[in-house]
Amino acid sequence: MWVCALWEARTPALLRRRLLPASGFRPPAAASCSASAESSRVRALVYGHHGHPAKVVELKNLELAAVGGSDVHVKMLAAPINPSDINMIQGNYGLLPQLPAVGGNEGVGQVVAVGSNVTGVKPGDWVIPATAGLGTWRTEAVFSEEALIGVPSDIPLQSAATLGVNPCTAYRMLKDFEQLQPGDSVIQNASNSGVGQAVIQIAAALGLRTINVVRDRPDLQKLTDRLKNLGAEHVITEEELRTHEMKNVFKDMPQPRLALNCVGGKSSTELLRHLAPGGTMVTYGGMAKQPVIASVSQLIFKDLKLRGFWLSQWKKDHSPDQFKELILTLCDLIRRGQLAAPACSEVPLQDYQCALETSMQPFLSSKQILTM
Repeated sequence: MWVCALWEARTPALLRRRLLPASGFRPPAAASCSASAESSRVRALVYGHHGHPAKVVELKNLELAAVGGSDVHVKMLAAPINPSDINMIQGNYGLLPQLPAVGGNEGVGQVVAVGSNVTGVKPGDWVIPATAGLGTWRTEAVFSEEALIGVPSDIPLQSAATLGVNPCTAYRMLKDFEQLQPGDSVIQNASNSGVGQAVIQIAAALGLRTINVVRDRPDLQKLTDRLKNLGAEHVITEEELRTHEMKNVFKDMPQPRLALNCVGGKSSTELLRHLAPGGTMVTYGGMAKQPVIASVSQLIFKDLKLRGFWLSQWKKDHSPDQFKELILTLCDLIRRGQLAAPACSEVPLQDYQCALETSMQPFLSSKQILTM
């Protein structure tokens, strides 16, 4: 009983209605000869318990729920595999849907049909999830209108599929913690991540200069060139971040007032060391699975601030209209050529095991996107 209560406390009502077995996970009815019965089945990547994604996720046939008055029938077009998806399947995330669950928190679909009370979208429109936990790794689904946000269909498919998580996180972190002006600098680790690439591009569009930390790797020069093509000013390794040569970086640019941390451990400690007095480090991930350690002297004498950011919490604290405004702002950047999707590899849904395994490899240079 307490498990159900905890899940209900963590999960919005509009998601619970779609995730509970009574709606989203009924086994298909007995086969009949009618074409309509066959068309009501959808393929979905489902996990019944937490564990290694490639071992617990299965491709299954599910029955499509009936379209109610406030519902939208969506044909999914593409859905990425993000670190948060992996963490959710492993059971290590702040939002855990009731099991069994369909994987995937992000993606883009096309509206097939709408209920009689739906006014915000129409057949043919593109939509993305308004919140986490919908389960996007499936060919079709019926969602509440409140669970979706319409997006323009004149942007690239990969940009639409990867719009709702990483670029939103990057934009809000650049805007919400320090009042940065053109010419100011930002330092970040995990700069090759989806968020990191979005930070580089959005910062450049805002006139901000970036110092981008990456792990050393065999193809470092290739990665450096790619990030600089996105707008990165400096690309340095974790090892270079710890050397005295870093002072040369600040000869022609101001010390950063904002640091973005997705790693933790020693990497985050080094980010703090290079922050300007009064600056802020925002932590939005913990890839190293090590705590953030700040020295007492940094907190006292430099008055540094440590903050955290989780997009799901930001959505809870803001209205759907504000999230919609954020999405449209990012779409404008995409149209102007100032924000591109991260490097992506499209993988058919049936090849999901390979995609899951690839997404968990170190030094991943291409985001895996499931196509339906």
